[in-house]
Amino acid sequence: MEQSNGPIIEPLRAASADPSFVPGITGAAPAEPEEPAGEPAPVVEDAPGTADDERPAPAAEPGEEPADGPVFEAADRRGRIVADAEGVRLSYDEEACEFRWDELAAVESEKGRFGKRFTVTVHTPDRRWYPIEIIAPDRGRVTAWESELDAVLDAYFDETA
Repeated sequence: MEQSNGPIIEPLRAASADPSFVPGITGAAPAEPEEPAGEPAPVVEDAPGTADDERPAPAAEPGEEPADGPVFEAADRRGRIVADAEGVRLSYDEEACEFRWDELAAVESEKGRFGKRFTVTVHTPDRRWYPIEIIAPDRGRVTAWESELDAVLDAYFDETA
């Protein structure tokens, strides 16, 4: 008969093992619907000399108007933060989450003491927090990001909610 001298460890049921455990994280996008068998898919040809980056952005949806207020956007090679009239969107590698302004309890930012790191932490009313760290191209950009984020928070975030 074997006897264990160590502690009994329960199986881990948290975000580290199951990403769907975290509220606010969106799931994988559904697959594109297949075209009917009788109709071939339309072919879109590239114009010579144009790259994907040079094409104009698609027009907004008919009922969707761009926001006139301030917009904050910061990104590096792995992460991205966008705050605008709709709310705050965070993405890091393949994970992404979205928060409307009425879903937030607080948004705090912090710049690294010696480097180019800029951290934004989104707090929800149910005492959860979602930090994301972005590495700026230079130290001056971190200061600009702080002022841009403050302008967006002043415009859209209602602290009395």
